[in-house]
Amino acid sequence: MTLTGPAAGSSTGTKPKPPAPVTRKRISTGEGRLALYLIAPTLIILALVVGYPVITAVLSSFKKDGGLDPATGFFNQGGGSAGISNYTHWLLQQCPAPGGTTAKCPPGTLGSQFWQSMSVTVGFTIVSVIIEAVIGMGMALMMNRAFKGRGAVRAAILVPWAIPTAVTAKLWTVIFDPNGIFNKVLGTNYQWTSDKWPARAAVIIADVWKTTPFIALLVLAGLQGIGTELYESARVDGATAWQRFTKITLPLVKPALAVALIFRTLDVLRMYDLPKILTGGANGTSTLSILVVDQLQQGQNSAAALSTITFIFIFAVAFLMVRILGANITGAPAKSKGAK
Repeated sequence: MTLTGPAAGSSTGTKPKPPAPVTRKRISTGEGRLALYLIAPTLIILALVVGYPVITAVLSSFKKDGGLDPATGFFNQGGGSAGISNYTHWLLQQCPAPGGTTAKCPPGTLGSQFWQSMSVTVGFTIVSVIIEAVIGMGMALMMNRAFKGRGAVRAAILVPWAIPTAVTAKLWTVIFDPNGIFNKVLGTNYQWTSDKWPARAAVIIADVWKTTPFIALLVLAGLQGIGTELYESARVDGATAWQRFTKITLPLVKPALAVALIFRTLDVLRMYDLPKILTGGANGTSTLSILVVDQLQQGQNSAAALSTITFIFIFAVAFLMVRILGANITGAPAKSKGAK
Protein backbone atom coordinates (compact mmCIF):
# COMPACT_ATOMS: atom_id res chain seq x y z
CA MET A 1 0.00 0.00 0.00
CA THR A 2 1.34 3.39 -0.95
CA LEU A 3 1.26 6.12 1.68
CA THR A 4 0.39 9.67 0.80
CA GLY A 5 0.54 12.95 2.72
CA PRO A 6 2.78 13.56 5.77
CA ALA A 7 3.33 9.86 6.37
CA ALA A 8 4.82 9.47 2.90
CA GLY A 9 7.21 12.31 3.55
CA SER A 10 8.42 10.74 6.76
CA SER A 11 8.92 7.35 5.12
CA THR A 12 11.14 8.79 2.40
CA GLY A 13 13.29 10.64 4.96
CA THR A 14 12.32 14.17 3.94
CA LYS A 15 12.36 16.73 6.75
CA PRO A 16 9.19 18.65 7.54
CA LYS A 17 9.21 22.33 6.71
CA PRO A 18 10.20 24.58 9.63
CA PRO A 19 7.50 26.86 10.98
CA ALA A 20 7.31 30.30 9.49
CA PRO A 21 9.22 32.93 11.52
CA VAL A 22 7.17 35.20 13.70
CA THR A 23 7.25 38.74 12.34
CA ARG A 24 6.64 41.83 14.43
CA LYS A 25 3.69 44.01 13.61
CA ARG A 26 4.61 47.38 12.14
CA ILE A 27 3.32 50.56 13.72
CA SER A 28 1.65 51.47 10.42
CA THR A 29 -0.66 48.47 10.70
CA GLY A 30 -3.82 48.49 12.79
CA GLU A 31 -2.45 46.15 15.47
CA GLY A 32 0.80 48.10 15.61
CA ARG A 33 -1.00 51.39 16.21
CA LEU A 34 -3.17 49.76 18.88
CA ALA A 35 -0.06 48.46 20.66
CA LEU A 36 1.50 51.93 20.53
CA TYR A 37 -1.63 53.51 22.00
CA LEU A 38 -1.69 50.95 24.82
CA ILE A 39 1.93 51.46 25.87
CA ALA A 40 1.96 55.24 25.31
CA PRO A 41 0.75 56.09 28.86
CA THR A 42 3.49 53.92 30.36
CA LEU A 43 6.14 55.51 28.14
CA ILE A 44 4.97 59.00 29.10
CA ILE A 45 5.06 58.17 32.83
CA LEU A 46 8.56 56.68 32.50
CA ALA A 47 9.74 59.76 30.62
CA LEU A 48 8.46 62.01 33.40
CA VAL A 49 9.57 59.88 36.35
CA VAL A 50 12.91 58.62 34.98
CA GLY A 51 13.88 60.67 31.95
CA TYR A 52 13.29 64.17 33.34
CA PRO A 53 15.37 63.72 36.55
CA VAL A 54 18.21 62.10 34.60
CA ILE A 55 18.32 64.89 32.00
CA THR A 56 18.10 67.56 34.72
CA ALA A 57 20.96 65.99 36.68
CA VAL A 58 23.17 65.75 33.59
CA LEU A 59 22.53 69.40 32.66
CA SER A 60 23.21 70.55 36.25
CA SER A 61 26.49 68.63 36.30
CA PHE A 62 27.94 71.07 33.74
CA LYS A 63 27.08 74.19 35.80
CA LYS A 64 29.26 76.03 38.30
CA ASP A 65 28.69 75.82 42.05
CA GLY A 66 27.91 78.88 44.09
CA GLY A 67 30.53 80.19 46.53
CA LEU A 68 33.66 82.29 46.67
CA ASP A 69 35.48 82.73 43.39
CA PRO A 70 39.18 82.08 44.10
CA ALA A 71 40.18 84.34 41.21
CA THR A 72 38.27 87.44 42.38
CA GLY A 73 37.51 86.71 46.01
CA PHE A 74 33.84 87.64 45.51
CA PHE A 75 30.81 85.44 46.09
CA ASN A 76 29.12 84.07 42.97
CA GLN A 77 25.72 82.45 42.71
CA GLY A 78 26.92 79.83 40.26
CA GLY A 79 24.92 78.52 37.36
CA GLY A 80 27.35 79.33 34.57
CA SER A 81 29.01 76.75 32.40
CA ALA A 82 31.65 74.75 34.25
CA GLY A 83 32.61 72.39 31.42
CA ILE A 84 33.85 69.08 32.78
CA SER A 85 35.44 70.59 35.90
CA ASN A 86 32.77 69.03 38.15
CA TYR A 87 33.68 65.61 36.80
CA THR A 88 37.42 66.09 37.14
CA HIS A 89 36.78 67.41 40.65
CA TRP A 90 35.55 63.95 41.66
CA LEU A 91 37.65 61.75 39.43
CA LEU A 92 41.06 63.36 39.94
CA GLN A 93 41.30 66.29 42.32
CA GLN A 94 39.52 65.80 45.64
CA CYS A 95 41.57 63.99 48.31
CA PRO A 96 40.87 63.69 52.04
CA ALA A 97 42.93 66.01 54.22
CA PRO A 98 43.50 66.17 58.00
CA GLY A 99 40.62 67.51 60.04
CA GLY A 100 37.90 66.10 57.77
CA THR A 101 38.57 68.62 54.98
CA THR A 102 39.56 68.03 51.38
CA ALA A 103 42.51 69.24 49.35
CA LYS A 104 43.70 69.01 45.79
CA CYS A 105 45.30 65.66 45.01
CA PRO A 106 48.70 65.45 43.33
CA PRO A 107 48.40 65.30 39.52
CA GLY A 108 47.58 61.85 38.20
CA THR A 109 46.54 60.34 41.53
CA LEU A 110 43.21 58.58 42.08
CA GLY A 111 42.78 59.19 45.79
CA SER A 112 39.56 61.16 45.71
CA GLN A 113 36.51 60.48 47.84
CA PHE A 114 34.81 59.07 44.78
CA TRP A 115 37.42 56.38 44.24
CA GLN A 116 37.46 55.48 47.93
CA SER A 117 33.69 55.08 47.95
CA MET A 118 33.91 53.22 44.65
CA SER A 119 36.37 50.68 46.09
CA VAL A 120 34.19 50.20 49.18
CA THR A 121 31.07 49.70 47.08
CA VAL A 122 32.73 47.25 44.70
CA GLY A 123 34.21 45.35 47.64
CA PHE A 124 30.83 45.08 49.33
CA THR A 125 29.29 43.92 46.06
CA ILE A 126 31.81 41.19 45.27
CA VAL A 127 31.97 39.71 48.76
CA SER A 128 28.26 39.96 49.55
CA VAL A 129 27.00 38.57 46.24
CA ILE A 130 29.42 35.61 46.28
CA ILE A 131 28.49 34.65 49.85
CA GLU A 132 24.79 35.13 49.16
CA ALA A 133 24.95 33.02 45.99
CA VAL A 134 26.63 30.11 47.78
CA ILE A 135 24.38 30.20 50.86
CA GLY A 136 21.28 30.93 48.79
CA MET A 137 21.95 27.91 46.57
CA GLY A 138 22.29 25.71 49.63
CA MET A 139 19.09 27.07 51.14
CA ALA A 140 17.21 26.52 47.88
CA LEU A 141 18.41 22.93 47.61
CA MET A 142 17.32 22.31 51.18
CA MET A 143 13.87 23.87 50.68
CA ASN A 144 13.40 21.90 47.45
CA ARG A 145 13.56 18.58 49.33
CA ALA A 146 10.44 16.88 50.59
CA PHE A 147 10.43 16.70 54.39
CA LYS A 148 8.04 17.28 57.24
CA GLY A 149 7.61 20.96 58.08
CA ARG A 150 9.01 22.21 54.76
CA GLY A 151 6.40 24.98 54.55
CA ALA A 152 7.36 26.33 57.98
CA VAL A 153 11.05 26.29 57.04
CA ARG A 154 10.36 28.22 53.82
CA ALA A 155 8.36 30.84 55.70
CA ALA A 156 11.04 31.20 58.39
CA ILE A 157 13.82 31.62 55.83
CA LEU A 158 11.95 34.44 54.08
CA VAL A 159 11.46 36.45 57.30
CA PRO A 160 14.81 38.37 57.11
CA TRP A 161 14.05 39.46 53.54
CA ALA A 162 10.62 40.74 54.58
CA ILE A 163 12.02 42.94 57.35
CA PRO A 164 12.60 46.59 56.29
CA THR A 165 16.27 47.47 55.81
CA ALA A 166 16.15 50.22 58.45
CA VAL A 167 14.84 47.74 61.01
CA THR A 168 17.54 45.25 59.99
CA ALA A 169 20.24 47.89 60.46
CA LYS A 170 18.96 48.77 63.94
CA LEU A 171 18.74 45.09 64.83
CA TRP A 172 22.35 44.45 63.87
CA THR A 173 23.45 47.64 65.61
CA VAL A 174 22.23 46.06 68.85
CA ILE A 175 23.80 42.70 67.94
CA PHE A 176 27.21 44.27 67.23
CA ASP A 177 27.14 46.41 70.36
CA PRO A 178 30.11 45.78 72.70
CA ASN A 179 27.62 44.30 75.17
CA GLY A 180 25.54 42.66 72.43
CA ILE A 181 24.88 39.03 71.67
CA PHE A 182 27.66 38.78 69.06
CA ASN A 183 30.36 39.46 71.63
CA LYS A 184 28.57 37.26 74.18
CA VAL A 185 28.68 34.30 71.79
CA LEU A 186 32.33 34.89 70.88
CA GLY A 187 33.34 35.73 74.43
CA THR A 188 34.87 39.08 73.42
CA ASN A 189 34.24 42.75 74.12
CA TYR A 190 35.10 44.11 70.70
CA GLN A 191 33.62 47.28 69.17
CA TRP A 192 32.75 46.02 65.71
CA THR A 193 31.76 49.32 64.13
CA SER A 194 34.69 51.35 65.46
CA ASP A 195 37.38 50.12 63.06
CA LYS A 196 37.58 49.84 59.28
CA TRP A 197 37.67 46.11 58.61
CA PRO A 198 35.37 45.01 61.44
CA ALA A 199 32.87 47.70 60.40
CA ARG A 200 32.97 46.47 56.81
CA ALA A 201 32.53 42.89 57.99
CA ALA A 202 29.53 43.98 60.06
CA VAL A 203 27.87 45.58 57.02
CA ILE A 204 28.49 42.48 54.90
CA ILE A 205 27.16 40.12 57.58
CA ALA A 206 23.99 42.18 58.01
CA ASP A 207 23.46 42.42 54.25
CA VAL A 208 24.01 38.68 53.72
CA TRP A 209 21.58 37.84 56.53
CA LYS A 210 18.87 40.03 55.05
CA THR A 211 19.10 39.37 51.32
CA THR A 212 20.28 35.76 50.97
CA PRO A 213 16.62 34.58 51.10
CA PHE A 214 15.98 36.62 47.93
CA ILE A 215 18.50 34.56 45.96
CA ALA A 216 17.24 31.38 47.61
CA LEU A 217 13.68 32.19 46.55
CA LEU A 218 14.59 32.75 42.89
CA VAL A 219 16.82 29.67 42.75
CA LEU A 220 14.06 27.61 44.38
CA ALA A 221 11.69 28.73 41.63
CA GLY A 222 14.20 27.45 39.08
CA LEU A 223 14.60 24.13 40.92
CA GLN A 224 10.84 23.59 40.91
CA GLY A 225 10.93 23.37 37.11
CA ILE A 226 13.47 20.52 37.00
CA GLY A 227 11.78 17.13 36.58
CA THR A 228 12.63 14.37 39.03
CA GLU A 229 12.98 11.89 36.16
CA LEU A 230 16.28 13.53 35.19
CA TYR A 231 17.79 12.79 38.59
CA GLU A 232 16.37 9.26 38.57
CA SER A 233 17.91 8.59 35.16
CA ALA A 234 21.24 9.97 36.37
CA ARG A 235 21.17 7.69 39.42
CA VAL A 236 20.47 4.68 37.24
CA ASP A 237 23.48 5.62 35.10
CA GLY A 238 25.64 5.75 38.21
CA ALA A 239 26.11 9.53 38.49
CA THR A 240 27.28 10.78 41.87
CA ALA A 241 25.58 13.56 43.82
CA TRP A 242 28.24 16.05 42.69
CA GLN A 243 27.84 15.01 39.05
CA ARG A 244 24.07 15.40 39.28
CA PHE A 245 24.55 18.86 40.78
CA THR A 246 27.06 20.08 38.17
CA LYS A 247 25.54 18.38 35.11
CA ILE A 248 21.82 18.77 35.83
CA THR A 249 21.07 21.26 38.59
CA LEU A 250 23.48 24.09 37.75
CA PRO A 251 22.82 24.22 33.96
CA LEU A 252 19.05 24.12 34.39
CA VAL A 253 18.94 26.61 37.25
CA LYS A 254 21.36 29.03 35.57
CA PRO A 255 18.68 31.42 34.18
CA ALA A 256 17.09 31.94 37.60
CA LEU A 257 20.49 32.23 39.29
CA ALA A 258 21.68 34.75 36.70
CA VAL A 259 18.65 36.98 37.27
CA ALA A 260 19.17 36.76 41.05
CA LEU A 261 22.84 37.71 40.74
CA ILE A 262 22.06 40.68 38.49
CA PHE A 263 19.40 42.08 40.80
CA ARG A 264 21.51 41.56 43.91
CA THR A 265 24.57 43.15 42.29
CA LEU A 266 22.57 46.25 41.39
CA ASP A 267 21.08 46.37 44.89
CA VAL A 268 24.49 46.32 46.57
CA LEU A 269 25.89 48.90 44.18
CA ARG A 270 23.05 51.20 45.30
CA MET A 271 23.41 50.31 48.99
CA TYR A 272 22.66 53.27 51.24
CA ASP A 273 20.43 52.75 54.26
CA LEU A 274 22.11 49.67 55.78
CA PRO A 275 25.66 51.12 56.19
CA LYS A 276 24.28 54.60 56.84
CA ILE A 277 22.30 53.42 59.88
CA LEU A 278 24.70 50.70 61.02
CA THR A 279 27.97 52.64 60.87
CA GLY A 280 26.98 56.13 59.70
CA GLY A 281 29.24 55.62 56.68
CA ALA A 282 32.29 56.02 58.92
CA ASN A 283 35.38 53.81 59.26
CA GLY A 284 35.67 53.01 55.57
CA THR A 285 32.01 52.05 54.96
CA SER A 286 30.91 55.05 52.88
CA THR A 287 29.36 53.75 49.67
CA LEU A 288 28.72 55.67 46.47
CA SER A 289 25.08 56.27 47.42
CA ILE A 290 26.08 57.68 50.81
CA LEU A 291 28.58 60.01 49.17
CA VAL A 292 26.01 61.14 46.58
CA VAL A 293 23.32 61.85 49.18
CA ASP A 294 25.74 63.72 51.45
CA GLN A 295 26.80 65.93 48.55
CA LEU A 296 23.25 66.47 47.29
CA GLN A 297 22.24 67.72 50.74
CA GLN A 298 24.74 70.53 50.25
CA GLY A 299 22.94 71.57 47.06
CA GLN A 300 26.02 71.72 44.85
CA ASN A 301 26.07 71.12 41.10
CA SER A 302 29.17 68.97 41.50
CA ALA A 303 26.92 66.47 43.28
CA ALA A 304 24.94 66.16 40.04
CA ALA A 305 28.17 65.17 38.28
CA LEU A 306 28.81 62.59 40.99
CA SER A 307 25.31 61.13 40.62
CA THR A 308 25.76 61.02 36.83
CA ILE A 309 29.03 59.12 37.17
CA THR A 310 27.38 56.69 39.58
CA PHE A 311 24.46 56.19 37.19
CA ILE A 312 26.78 55.45 34.26
CA PHE A 313 28.82 53.03 36.36
CA ILE A 314 25.79 51.05 37.57
CA PHE A 315 24.29 51.00 34.07
CA ALA A 316 27.56 49.68 32.61
CA VAL A 317 27.76 46.94 35.25
CA ALA A 318 24.15 45.90 34.55
CA PHE A 319 24.77 45.83 30.79
CA LEU A 320 27.94 43.74 31.14
CA MET A 321 26.31 41.26 33.52
CA VAL A 322 23.36 40.74 31.19
CA ARG A 323 25.75 40.15 28.28
CA ILE A 324 28.10 37.85 30.22
CA LEU A 325 25.54 35.82 32.16
CA GLY A 326 23.11 35.71 29.25
CA ALA A 327 20.11 36.31 31.49
CA ASN A 328 16.85 36.63 29.57
CA ILE A 329 15.30 39.34 31.72
CA THR A 330 13.27 40.81 28.86
CA GLY A 331 11.23 37.69 28.17
CA ALA A 332 12.21 37.64 24.47
CA PRO A 333 12.59 34.20 22.88
CA ALA A 334 16.19 33.04 22.78
CA LYS A 335 17.80 32.69 19.36
CA SER A 336 19.48 29.47 18.38
CA LYS A 337 23.13 29.51 17.43
CA GLY A 338 22.31 28.73 13.81
CA ALA A 339 19.68 31.42 13.49
CA LYS A 340 20.52 34.50 11.46
